[in-house]
Amino acid sequence: MIRITAFAGKTVAVFGLGASGNATVAALLAGGANVAAWDDSETGRAAALVAGSPIVDLAAADWSQFAALVLTPGVPLTHPEPHWTVVKARAAGIEIIGDIELFCRERAATCPDAPFIAITGTNGKSTTTALIAHILKSAGLDVQMGGNIGRAILTLEPPAQSRYHVIEMSSFQIDLTPSLNPSVGVLLNITPDHIERHGTLENYAAVKERLVAASGVAVIGMDDELCAGIARRLEEGGKIVRRIRTGLPGIHEYGMDEEFVCFDTRFKGRVRVVSLHGIGSLRGRHNAQNAVTAFAATWDHVRPDAYPQAYATFPGLAHRMEEIGRVGRVLYVNDSKATNADSTEKALLSFPRDVFWIVGGQAKDGGIEPLRAYFPDIVRAYLIGSSSDEFGKSLDGDAAIIPCGTLDVAVSRAAADAAAYAAGEAMPLYNVQGFNGVGTLVPGIGPHPSSSTSAQPVVLLSPACASYDQYKNFEQRGEHFRHLVSALPGVELRQPK
Repeated sequence: MIRITAFAGKTVAVFGLGASGNATVAALLAGGANVAAWDDSETGRAAALVAGSPIVDLAAADWSQFAALVLTPGVPLTHPEPHWTVVKARAAGIEIIGDIELFCRERAATCPDAPFIAITGTNGKSTTTALIAHILKSAGLDVQMGGNIGRAILTLEPPAQSRYHVIEMSSFQIDLTPSLNPSVGVLLNITPDHIERHGTLENYAAVKERLVAASGVAVIGMDDELCAGIARRLEEGGKIVRRIRTGLPGIHEYGMDEEFVCFDTRFKGRVRVVSLHGIGSLRGRHNAQNAVTAFAATWDHVRPDAYPQAYATFPGLAHRMEEIGRVGRVLYVNDSKATNADSTEKALLSFPRDVFWIVGGQAKDGGIEPLRAYFPDIVRAYLIGSSSDEFGKSLDGDAAIIPCGTLDVAVSRAAADAAAYAAGEAMPLYNVQGFNGVGTLVPGIGPHPSSSTSAQPVVLLSPACASYDQYKNFEQRGEHFRHLVSALPGVELRQPK
């Protein structure tokens, strides 16, 4: 745990008693602060009270006694309207901060040169954070990973001269960290997201820019105009910027030359570092950006000859293009984290043929219509969850549709179909219903035209939907998929590296 001494002898209000909130309370108390902790949830308050948190009703408290409000990042700071605790804090003239701000202050006070790598972006930040941490650990370095991934930052070991903190940060967390100053700041990409919490895309991008603007070295993706503009502004201001491309890099850029991570500098020229070919945990163009970014963020801390082994042993993240195992030539991939069409598109791009797609759940706006160009390449689509009718209409005429309802049925049918497909045999037939009279599926679909003994089928759970119609969260959905695949006859499960 990191003891927070910046508020020793002072009283701090803490709102939000989830994992990070409870860790904040413990860290402040250990550092000598007084704490008034509260949560809108009675269950959350009760659990925190059992854990020893001083519970104080902040709605009725005298806010003039507080030195600061430490706010959980899930609570609105500005949009659609400030949370009631924010209103009270502003009226009392006290600062509003988050747990990563507390870390930054403790680092500044105790070990300001401690290595600190902060990662943000709309997509890919969790994989990139985990990959950076894995590379540094593979090089034998002391690494602490957390923030928006894994452990709350204040549960980690404290800053030290030779200890690397690799921290994923959401836009909400950046908003609550005014003294953010990482050694290396990473901005992967910016696409429209969380507009309801930031008001406009421009506001959202400005929050992301703050992280790299405050960094000693800025690593910035150049594949979207918003990030490219940020990189140009920082370079004009004298900031050290390492540019990332998913294609062939130019001068002073890092990028991909075929399947190689490489970089270009004025003095060394282009140097090929590692091949990503055959590394399943880094499959796809989106992971190419993550892989190149991780290299650019770490190359001055790691020997070049250490990278091939580090990349080859990267296990990836659970529920994100996670290879569960194989039955013969059939690969089973858990991409339960794909809760919208944009995320699923990356999966479909990674497997351009021989796909047995399990899709559905609680549909997002737009459904799967943005994926229409990929439908003809799907061998069969297995529909689950409340989106089944809607998705059946979208897929009708472009892909073979197998309504399943539940994941259990989908995995069973997909496993039988993919096994037959891999053997070049006719796939099983199902007596299924049509969709409200639209394009009734006729039982009797035979092998896909590309089916042959050279096929490499993949049963892909990439739902393009939230999970809440059938599961508590996407993790529970992914774990159910893992359980079902693990029970298949003849399965060879992927061994952790």
